[in-house]
Amino acid sequence: MPVVPGWEGRYFEDFNVGDVYRCRLGRTVTEADNIWFSLLTSNTNQIHFNSDFARRTEFGKCLINSTLTLAIVTGMGVADVSENGVALGWDEVKLPHPLFAGDTLYSESRVLETRESRSNPQRGVVRVRTRGIQQEGKVVIDYVRSVLVWKKAHAPTRNLFPEVRD
Repeated sequence: MPVVPGWEGRYFEDFNVGDVYRCRLGRTVTEADNIWFSLLTSNTNQIHFNSDFARRTEFGKCLINSTLTLAIVTGMGVADVSENGVALGWDEVKLPHPLFAGDTLYSESRVLETRESRSNPQRGVVRVRTRGIQQEGKVVIDYVRSVLVWKKAHAPTRNLFPEVRD
C-alpha cells in the first residue's frame, strides 16, 4: 500500500509576494491558557490574572497576555510560513484591540518580500505581515516577521518516520 505524503510546509521557492495564507483552524483562548502562560513567564501584571483588579480598569475584565497572543498567532502560521525555516525576528508588533478569555483567534499572513539569503545560499529570506483576528473581525495583533527558509534542494531530510520492523 503506497504511503501518501502529507503537507510538509513551504520551501523558499513556494513563496510569492502578495500570497495570503489563512490558518484553517481557529483557536479559542481560555482563562486557564492566560493564567498559566502569565505565571510560567513570570508576568506579574495583575491585569492578566486578577479579576478583581481587572474589573477596576477600562477593560472591566482580565486581558489575555499579549505575548501569549503573539505565540498563538505565530504558531498558527507555522505550517504555512516557517515549518521549513527559522525565525529571524518580529518587527512592528501592534496590538490594536484587546483579546479576552473566550475569544477565538484566526490568523492570516501575507507575503511581503522574498530574497536570496546573502550569507546562506541554501536558504532564502521571507517577510510576511501577519494579523491575528478575533471572531468579530477585530484585529488584535499585527506584525511583520522575517524567516530564513530552506530551499527545497538543500532542506534537511524530512523522512523522520521510522521503518517498521516486524
